[in-house]
Amino acid sequence: MAEPHTAPQLHIAQDPVADELLSTDAFALLTGMLLDQQFPMERAFAGPAKIKERFGTLDPEAIAAADPEAFADLCATPPAVHRYGRSMAGRVQALAAAVVADYDGDAANIWTRARDGRDLFARVHALPGFGEQKAKIFVALLAKQLGVKPSGWTTVTGDYSKKGFRSVADVTDPDSLQKVRDFKKAAKAAAKA
Repeated sequence: MAEPHTAPQLHIAQDPVADELLSTDAFALLTGMLLDQQFPMERAFAGPAKIKERFGTLDPEAIAAADPEAFADLCATPPAVHRYGRSMAGRVQALAAAVVADYDGDAANIWTRARDGRDLFARVHALPGFGEQKAKIFVALLAKQLGVKPSGWTTVTGDYSKKGFRSVADVTDPDSLQKVRDFKKAAKAAAKA
């Protein structure tokens, strides 16, 4: 009898419940990436679990249809989903609406339906809140940790496809999280010099 297929276990949030959700829910992973700005990485990726706990679901259709004020309150209630909980709530709702409108409500369709790396990058980059760098990092995360490697993915992700500890795509445990932090700190210091 064949072994059942299991999704790779992610360890980005450094919290078993949050990481399990990131590993099994495509919209949770996408939302964690959205929240990963101006906020500690592991706390950003724990955000989807907080939303699910408070809202009851991470269904993109339900989130997109939620009352914006009530959803913002839910995201801003301490401990907040993000440093800028109210504004990020609006971004999460915009992301959910895009997933509903363009991907039949299933965030995984973003990558399972991509023709190649360039198409995958374009799909991610077109999402609300995903600039060029964030899109490159997310494509690298999909490739490095979930095995989603459409042809040409290394070309569109550039340095994020390389071995090392450059971004969330390389975080697999507490040690790698610290190495990514150290890399980012050194890059910022070099940029200021």
